[in-house]
Amino acid sequence: MSVRRERGTGRLAAADSPNELDLFSVLESGDGEADLTSRPRARRKGRSASAPRSESPPPLVDAEPGARPDSAISISTLTRIAKDVVEGAFMPLWVRGEVSDFKAHRNGHWYFCLRDESSQLRCVVWSRDRQRIPAAPDDGMQLSALGQLTVYPARGDIQFRITAMEAAGDGLWRKALELSIARLREEGLLAAERKRQLVAFPRRVAVVTSPDGAALHDILAVVRRRCPVVEIVVVPARVQGEGAVEELVAAIERVSRWGDADTVIVGRGGGAREDLWAFNDERVARALAGCAVPTISAVGHEVDVTLCDMVADLRAPTPSAAAEAAVPVLADLRAQLSSCAAAMKGGLQRRTAFARSQLVRGTRDLRSAAQRTTERRRARLEGAAGRLHALSPLATLARGYAVARDRSGKPLTNAASFTPGLHFQLVLSDGEVPATVDGAVEEQKIPHPPTR
Repeated sequence: MSVRRERGTGRLAAADSPNELDLFSVLESGDGEADLTSRPRARRKGRSASAPRSESPPPLVDAEPGARPDSAISISTLTRIAKDVVEGAFMPLWVRGEVSDFKAHRNGHWYFCLRDESSQLRCVVWSRDRQRIPAAPDDGMQLSALGQLTVYPARGDIQFRITAMEAAGDGLWRKALELSIARLREEGLLAAERKRQLVAFPRRVAVVTSPDGAALHDILAVVRRRCPVVEIVVVPARVQGEGAVEELVAAIERVSRWGDADTVIVGRGGGAREDLWAFNDERVARALAGCAVPTISAVGHEVDVTLCDMVADLRAPTPSAAAEAAVPVLADLRAQLSSCAAAMKGGLQRRTAFARSQLVRGTRDLRSAAQRTTERRRARLEGAAGRLHALSPLATLARGYAVARDRSGKPLTNAASFTPGLHFQLVLSDGEVPATVDGAVEEQKIPHPPTR
């Protein structure tokens, strides 16, 4: 049995006879390359099965490319035809094997082999296809790869052009996440001391998520129920698929530059690992870590932990939990304020009553202390007055003594001062008496009383 190429599909199929082998049913085009869309070749004239076989082959109607030396085709034409035939025969498919000889080229392409016990296949991942692959595979890793079998025309090699791959278990995803975690931890972006406290009473909360997702509706419902006076600002961004990483980074940076939000919630609802992978991208994690506003990460469900959860100031298990953490319950706040007002009023009343009683007691004690002080001072004053009175000359005069003074008022204190004919005044307790010395005054020694 031979094979032939099916028209319109490019697939290889079994031919009914050798005459239907049509791999080169093309004509040479003007530039020397094969034209795969040209007319089919004319069939050879052959004899029927019942006709007797001729000794010589029938003549060719026309010369097919490559059928004779003078119609030989170029290597480039052959490899291009082989590329078209192989790509037409094999649709994109998954293959499984072990990675070996992995090389990352400086232009971003990956080259390696997939092998099993007996065969190997050269593989390539173009740089444009790397965005859908979380991390580069390691040698010895078992993986399944989706790609297109093709021929590299420059060398004529068969190779497998890969556009997606999955390692056994979650090997590639886990490796990419571990590498990113190690880099962020080395830079201190996962340190607990850099986490900021959320604003207790926010006025405005920014939400970075898909405007059509269930996460936004959950957040809005929770905020309206708990604290409807808080303003919600939605910053739309894709949360999965092509362009999600770029839009998330741009949205976070926009909120940070704006600076008028008190808290920012970044997240989405649950999904498969691939759906949540945008939140494991280092670019999104770094943008969230550098945000000037306190951040809450709410990605997926409680079991889903992403890089954004690790770098955010608070990780919420769900978007609804993020809304509960971001805003307080207004009714509870009002109850607390009423309770505080009542407590302050009661405290003020008790303080006023206590101060009044202290004032009354202080006034009474002050009055008593003043009276005691006045009495003590009066007693001391009276004692001092008595002692002063006892020493006063007037008191001496009251006891029958008199004081003699000359006309100038100078006291005459000794007998020699009293000369005959001296006019002087005798000062008594109730007045003065003029007196004159009639004769000489005899001096006498007056004995002093003995001292004790």
